[in-house]
Amino acid sequence: MLNLILGGARSGKSRLAEQLASASGLPVTYIATSQPLDGEMNERVQLHRQRRPADWGLIEEPLALAAVLRAEADEGRCLLVDCLTLWLTNLLMLEDDQRLAEERDALLACLDQLPGSLILVSNETGLGVVPMGELTRRYVDLAGGLHQAVAERCQRVVLTVAGLPLILKGPAL
Repeated sequence: MLNLILGGARSGKSRLAEQLASASGLPVTYIATSQPLDGEMNERVQLHRQRRPADWGLIEEPLALAAVLRAEADEGRCLLVDCLTLWLTNLLMLEDDQRLAEERDALLACLDQLPGSLILVSNETGLGVVPMGELTRRYVDLAGGLHQAVAERCQRVVLTVAGLPLILKGPAL
């Protein structure tokens, strides 16, 4: 099953993804895309680590997400990616449009072919005001396009608001 869990900041999307991964009954590998470059982000990473079960695997990959998914996906495993928008930001900040397009295309191409269970977490950025800066507008545009393309490939899409899951597509939780 391919799942996309969207939500705003502090919406409960990561916690929901972790609950789904645990409920899968499969061994879980957590794929972290963040790059903790400052103290505040380090604190967030530590909170996520403390919340995860000790027996979960961990792969930290800020850029080559599709390659990791292809290498790690297995019928008897659940992969949890947290999160797509951090991954997109990492690629956007490289200022290499070709690499961004290649990694995005590779991700979209592999999703339909992956065995096992996959849970993708991402920040919904399209519910607010259109940003004033060019880079921020580009980010929102890219995130919106990515979410639409990923959601099209997913069997279940969930929007999380105030810790409550709203099923947009697919079976109930």
